[in-house]
This record gives sequence, C-alpha cells and structure tokens, in this order.
Amino acid sequence: MNQPAQLVPSALDEETARAEVYGLLAALYYAAPPAELLENIRVAVTEAPAAGAVLEASWSELVGAARRLSSEAIAREYEALFGGVGKPEVYLFGSHYLSGFLNEKPLAALRTDLAGLGLARDEAMPETEDHFAYLCEVMRYLIAGDDVAVANLTRQREFFARHLQPWASDLCDAVGRHPKADFYRCASAFTQVFISVEAQGFDMLA
Repeated sequence: MNQPAQLVPSALDEETARAEVYGLLAALYYAAPPAELLENIRVAVTEAPAAGAVLEASWSELVGAARRLSSEAIAREYEALFGGVGKPEVYLFGSHYLSGFLNEKPLAALRTDLAGLGLARDEAMPETEDHFAYLCEVMRYLIAGDDVAVANLTRQREFFARHLQPWASDLCDAVGRHPKADFYRCASAFTQVFISVEAQGFDMLA
C-alpha cells in the first residue's frame, strides 16, 4: 500500500485514490496500525485540493488523532475495542451485524461470491472472510486488479451492495459511540463518510 499521504492530492486519479482508501481501511481495522503506517498518516496532507471536499473534515480529524496519540496508545485502543479473549467490545465481522451471530448465512453467501470472483481466504489468516478488513481488501482488488473481467465497476457495485453496504454503517456507529474509542472514533467517522460516498457513487451507476 502506498503512503496515506497520497490519499488527498489531486495527482491521483479517482480510481487509484479509492483503492488507496480501501487499502488504508484494511490496514487500520485488521490489526493495531504499525508504526510506519501511523507515521505516514501523521505527515499526511489534511487539506483537499478543492474546498469543501467530502472526505476532508473526517480525514483531518483522523490525521489529528494520529498526531495527538502515541503508537502505543493506539495499539492499546485497538486491543481494547477489537481484541481480547472471547467476546470483543466491537465485532468486525459482517455476520454479527447481518444475522446477530458469527459464521451464519451471510458468510456462506460471501464465500460463494468470492469463489465466483476466483478469490479465497489465505489459510494463514485466522479470521473469517466477513472481517471488515478482508472485505476492504476485496474491494481494493476489484478496483485495482489487472483482470478486467473481475476488476470492474459492475463487480464493485455488486460486491459492495451485498457485502459491505448493509452493515458497514452499523460497525462505524458501534465504534463511534464506544467510550474507549478515540483514534478509532475518528477512523470510524472517516470510514462512515467514505462508505457513504461509495454508496452514492454506485447509486449513480445503477
């Protein structure tokens, strides 16, 4: 993944920028952000080239949180919210939000669609495929992949509508209202805005 500092400037075309954001979200939600990633965020540009850009305010808040908090504090926050033994404070799995349980029908439907895209979970990955970070990686692939039969707007719209849009907002709400969330409150607000922009963009294609 390229430096998050490149997320805002207009030098990137829109599709590359979208792929970059999905890659960033995957990294932020899969594990506590590594020091290198946080340093890239801390030095990132916070102003969009056009005044009033939709993502600018929430991105600025995220950058500010990264600058304000230590890497250790952010790692502890990630563990407090999403880690721990047994039931986490906040679930990162779509099945929980769509059915109330883990490993339910939404996961089976997801696996069927992933197989149709020629994708499968890495056996080294302990999490199931409905983990938010995994789905963001799939979206990044559908945007930036070389196989145009798979990496195209139609597949992006279908996958987003089936497997991200129905529950991503609920995840963001759960993170945003959690009393232990600070950095991730900002991350969830940025995620919420980005998901909303994606939804609006796909609606225009329908």
